[in-house]
Amino acid sequence: MTAEWKNKVILGDNLPVLRAMEDESVDLVYIDPPFNTGREQKRERLKTVASENGTRSGFAGKRYESVSLGSRAWCDRFDDYYAFLRPRLEEAHRVLKTTGTMYFHIDCREVHYCKVLLDEIFGRDAFLNEIVWAYDYGARPKRKWPAKHDNILVYVRDPKKYAFYPDQIERIPYMAPGLVGPEKAARGKLPTDVWWHTIVSPTGKEKTGWPTQKPLGVLRRVLAASSREGDLVLDFFAGSGTTGAAAAEAGRRFVLVDQNPDAFAIMRERLAGAEHTEFVEPKRNTTAKRSAHHG
Repeated sequence: MTAEWKNKVILGDNLPVLRAMEDESVDLVYIDPPFNTGREQKRERLKTVASENGTRSGFAGKRYESVSLGSRAWCDRFDDYYAFLRPRLEEAHRVLKTTGTMYFHIDCREVHYCKVLLDEIFGRDAFLNEIVWAYDYGARPKRKWPAKHDNILVYVRDPKKYAFYPDQIERIPYMAPGLVGPEKAARGKLPTDVWWHTIVSPTGKEKTGWPTQKPLGVLRRVLAASSREGDLVLDFFAGSGTTGAAAAEAGRRFVLVDQNPDAFAIMRERLAGAEHTEFVEPKRNTTAKRSAHHG
């Protein structure tokens, strides 16, 4: 990474940002767009403090209570979800280098329709993988199988030239090491298209308070597989900035975009220590009403 380059974290609508980017300028795109769940995505932030009147007891009989620090939320509902996605995905295709790859993170309700849309934009022969990110946390409905996975569609700009770096990917243990012999068992294997990885722990160090935050481990694997040190990574639904955090620690350059001010504030704090990073926000218009943000 050169000193002249400035990583960018941009507050604003991603479409004009994308349209201002040069053709074939990006090595890797990862996006985790709104899932069109039809409901509000919300997470309340709590802090535990000592209180004589607290309802919880702790060490040495001390009393504690939880104090709300506010919540972060947006409405995840679209009149026409695909009309919203299409121009942004077309721009993503345009800015990808011929060796570039895009990872599109979605859930099981929308993945089939999004794949048809991506096939139209990238071409069916540009589809590389459907990765299933499996986890085991959250609600347990009793009238259907609990949904405990997300889908990540992987497309390349050019099926004959795309970059993939298996030697950079951290190997994982064999599920049945006795079947492969001690040498292979010690070396481990490349991950398959099913990735077992826990979600961000509600009490862990990674937690930022962003409702749909994705774990660093998933992004580390994406970056290792499809980029090299110094490559440019783009995430235009950046949320809490996990893509930027993973890129910074791996020596990748990054451009992050989100139109939610809360997301921008989280990224400003989270990436404050990332070298050569510029935080770009529009000039404030004090007479304008604050618009709604999907994030």
